[in-house]
Amino acid sequence: MSLKPVEDAMAAILARVPPVTAETVPLSEAAGRVLAAPVSASHDQPPFDASAMDGYALRAADAANGAALRVIGMSQAGAGFEGTLGAGEAVRIFTGAPVPAGADTVIMQEEAVREGDLVRFTAPIRRGHSVRLRGNDFAVGNELLAPGTLLGPLQLTVAAAANAGTVSVARRPSVALLATGDELVPPGSPLGPDQIVASNSAGLLPLLSPYAERVIDHGIAPDDRQELTSRLAAILADQPDLLVTTGGASVGEHDLVQDVLKELGVTLDFWRINMRPGKPLMFGIRGKTLIFGLPGNPVSAMVTALVFIRPALRRWLGATEPETWRLPLAAPTPANTARRHFMRARLVRTEAGSQVLPILETDSGHTSSMVAADMLIVQPENDPGRAAGALVEAIPISGF
Repeated sequence: MSLKPVEDAMAAILARVPPVTAETVPLSEAAGRVLAAPVSASHDQPPFDASAMDGYALRAADAANGAALRVIGMSQAGAGFEGTLGAGEAVRIFTGAPVPAGADTVIMQEEAVREGDLVRFTAPIRRGHSVRLRGNDFAVGNELLAPGTLLGPLQLTVAAAANAGTVSVARRPSVALLATGDELVPPGSPLGPDQIVASNSAGLLPLLSPYAERVIDHGIAPDDRQELTSRLAAILADQPDLLVTTGGASVGEHDLVQDVLKELGVTLDFWRINMRPGKPLMFGIRGKTLIFGLPGNPVSAMVTALVFIRPALRRWLGATEPETWRLPLAAPTPANTARRHFMRARLVRTEAGSQVLPILETDSGHTSSMVAADMLIVQPENDPGRAAGALVEAIPISGF
């Protein structure tokens, strides 16, 4: 069976992702969610001409040539001056307060000299200075946040300013994790002969959680057909939106996951990808559940999750696609094989700007090489290698 090209595998996965389903949540619970409908302004902001600082509101023409103005009142936030400013008059005003009718300028208090009820100004008067005009920030009907926007602190501030008590966001999928292998023991366990610590789920859970309603770790299943069948059947009976297994997806004598999934009614779209690390990636579907069978080696599992599952979850949420990074190499890359290489790399900052430094370790079981990695260099098939300074495509490991 030939290896499936990376682009074809990605297209097959995205074709299985369902359309965005919207749900309404309170703004206070919307952090980290993705908008399914725009947030538009229902009022002008500011809703009135407002002062940008503490000082005095006046008519610019009245204060020419150092003329003294009579202070007739005060305007403060939440309690504006009632009435209209007349010729030769000024109103003491504070930041955010409504500019009184008749006034067209605010002069800061540091440029004012107060003498009883009179005030003079020590700086040139500029009409309109320090006045935030009504609707200067946004006006009724303006779209402030588009569908696909990830709601972080700044976006939530804008939504609140627009008086959005609730927002329409994409429903997040449920995810089930299952590690497989007789050799695996949970982290923190004493190691027996021929055993290794299961590390994949520890990384996959936080990687997938920002996109998911919940991620349930179903632990470790042994390489026993009956036990594996029972465990997978129980998980699929709960109809998670995604099932992610690690290990056992190849075709060796002890690699049972693929056969068991088929017996349980899973339709496989593919199971081998023209990439490294991560060639034995499996993908299929049963009912509404998308099934990803990731390789058991930790680097392969994390790389395939970053390259395939994360984009699928972004599509599930309707999130705006991130821009492609193109960065200069901080050191040369070696020649590549016929498989696309997602090379571990580190983002470095130099006097010339940001660069990406290749990590030359290629062992898919070498977990410690992932510690320094914050990027994946995408090295094309049969690439002859690039010199330092050459621009390459890179995928950030962190971020949404």
